[in-house]
Amino acid sequence: MVSLACVTVNMPYCGIEEPVTQEPPRGRAPSIRDVARLAGVSHQTVSRVLNQHPSIRPETKQRVLDVMDELQYKPNRAARALVTSRSHTLGILSASSTQYGPASSIAAIEAAAREAGYWVTTANIESGDARSIADGLAHLVAQGIEGLVVIAPQVRVFDTLAQLSIDLPYVSLQSTGRDPDHALSVDQIAGARLATRHLIELGHRNIYHLAGPQDWIEAEARMRGFLDEMSAQDVPTTAPILGDWTADFGYYAGRELLTVRDFTAIFASNDQMALGLMHAVRDAGLEIPRDVSIIGFDDIPEAAHFWPPLTTVRQDFAELGRRCVALLLGDIEETSAEQAGTIVPELLVRGTTGAPAF
Repeated sequence: MVSLACVTVNMPYCGIEEPVTQEPPRGRAPSIRDVARLAGVSHQTVSRVLNQHPSIRPETKQRVLDVMDELQYKPNRAARALVTSRSHTLGILSASSTQYGPASSIAAIEAAAREAGYWVTTANIESGDARSIADGLAHLVAQGIEGLVVIAPQVRVFDTLAQLSIDLPYVSLQSTGRDPDHALSVDQIAGARLATRHLIELGHRNIYHLAGPQDWIEAEARMRGFLDEMSAQDVPTTAPILGDWTADFGYYAGRELLTVRDFTAIFASNDQMALGLMHAVRDAGLEIPRDVSIIGFDDIPEAAHFWPPLTTVRQDFAELGRRCVALLLGDIEETSAEQAGTIVPELLVRGTTGAPAF
């Protein structure tokens, strides 16, 4: 480790003699010049180390790295961008980021990007109108992003983006089948079929589906998976009920359905609506899964702690983020990367599903 004592060091690397001082004053973050002084090199040499210039001797590089570690120096992002002409920044254009799926996708992408040495900046679209989308995209481009991830659950957002010129590498997290070379998603249809098949294999024939909002890509895909599996198993189907993703809607829909009670199982399009359904069933004095089986989708962190613990379909957001960043960096850095496509979800059987009581 390099000593931080005040000494005078001859600096053969830049041809001048410069005093080496102690650590920077308290309250001020160390700068590149602080690192240079303590390592006995020029600030240009520190810049070359930061940018992995091949001309730097190994012993010089190590001395600079040791001082950076000693000072806990963090390179200035803007300064590095000026030197390298690279921002090492990815942009995320996101709609409905307060919902569990989009929020989890953003967190996973940020984690994978940090691991790869990239920053992430996010523009949240308040609405799906063309002006908001264009403004969000312009905001990200102005920050010098090198690649773009689009997380927009509504079809209308992709219709608008298709009319805009996106002149940089991008990946869209969607399962519409549009632009397959740039699309990556969890297979929502396969997940819904897993959930529906599980109920059918338990012996249920009177199954309702509580769907998500009509304009959501994922809600449409999960409803399609439910209908496809019911048809494939030759089970009579009732019209899906369109919800809004909230536990409140699940609760009030459950109360209405229980006034008729012509079903033995419900597949909810997300875990929050499933939670509301469970509340309604208990308020009616019924038991889960003896009287009604309920299955959700997403596997939110609380799902395992519902009572009974919720049977649900798990999406691997960590894998989604890793593959998204790998695919995007493959285009940015012109290296081979994983192909776009879909990730198959997993059925988690817990305590809310069982055989119907005839």
